Parts: sequence; C-alpha cells; structure tokens
Amino acid sequence: MTEVKVLFLNASLKDSSEVSNTEALYEEAKALYEKEGAKTESIRLADYNIRYGISGDEGEGDEWPGILEKVKAADILLIGTPIWLGEKSSIATKAIERLYGSSSETNEKGQAIYYNKVGGVVITGNEDGAKQSAASVLYGLTHIGFVIPPNVDAYWVGEAGPGPSYIDADAKQNSFTQKHIEMLVYNTLYFAELLKQSPIPAIGNTLE
Repeated sequence: MTEVKVLFLNASLKDSSEVSNTEALYEEAKALYEKEGAKTESIRLADYNIRYGISGDEGEGDEWPGILEKVKAADILLIGTPIWLGEKSSIATKAIERLYGSSSETNEKGQAIYYNKVGGVVITGNEDGAKQSAASVLYGLTHIGFVIPPNVDAYWVGEAGPGPSYIDADAKQNSFTQKHIEMLVYNTLYFAELLKQSPIPAIGNTLE
C-alpha cells in the first residue's frame, strides 16, 4: 500500500483538557487505519483560535492556516462532531465554512485543491440527529471537491432521548457502530489508494 495520510478534525466543543466522546469513537477507526499502514493525525479544533470567515486566512491571530496546510497534505479527511439539538456542532460548521473559503484554490491541473481527497465523518451523541449531521458534513465536503465513498458515516447515539454518552455506555460493544467504523476505514482507504493511482481527470473539472 502506498502511504496514506489521514487527518481527523475533532469539532467537539471541549478542548483537550476534557475527554471527548467523538475522539474516543475516532480512536477505534485510528487503530484500524494504523493497522493497515496509514499515518494518522488528530486535531482538536477547540484548542485553536479559528476565526469566523470564508477565506484561507482571516488575519492576525487566526490559526486556521496551519490546519489548512495539514488538510492539503492529507489523503483522507474525517470530520468528527458531537450532536447538539439534532445538528452538528458550531465548530464543525465553522471548519466547513473555512474549508469552503479555500475551495477556489487549485492544484496543478486547475482543479479545486480538495480533488482526489477522500472525506468521511464520525459522530457521537446521546440523542438522535446522526444522519442529519452526517448528511450536512458529507454534502459540504463533496460540494467543495472531496470524494465521498459509500458508508463513511460512523456514529453512535444510543437510545432515543438523553442518556449515556459513547464512553459511559461502553458502546464499543455496539455491533452496528463497529461495523460502520470498519466500512468507514476500509472504504476511505480503498478510494484514497484508487485516487492516488488514477486521479480524477482534469477535463470538465477545472475551475478556469
């Protein structure tokens, strides 16, 4: 397998001083990625000063440009989000807006810089809203150029209504979630490898 780089953007509202259920679910995927030889990196977005806006750099104090460089270097981008009021987090929304702000940048073929990159999503919550949140994240990624393989939305929400979170519920025993973690990992790896060997042609896909 050629070297594949996986970048996980954790859009938890909590910074790294607190435990993240979203991170815990991603760790399950990370173990499989690394077993297959991929290189992984995880960024807790709440640790950074990411300004509002729709550009690659919003000026003094904005720490998004450094994160954007890691996105550019990655083959697979996973966005992880908790669910609040049935929706992805505000930080996830901000990350997608900032990604969108650079979608007019082009690669050497004149395509959007996110072409030939693969996207996926990891979601946790203790109420419903996983599919709505996944649809929002995955549409945002494909709209700006990411390839979205089948079944790349790994999530856990428990039973309907407030209840235990991913870690508290020992949800590693949940067969549905574990199967979707496997599909997420192996489908994103397959398409990342495929796109390395056979990139999307430039014809009909340039921004000029």
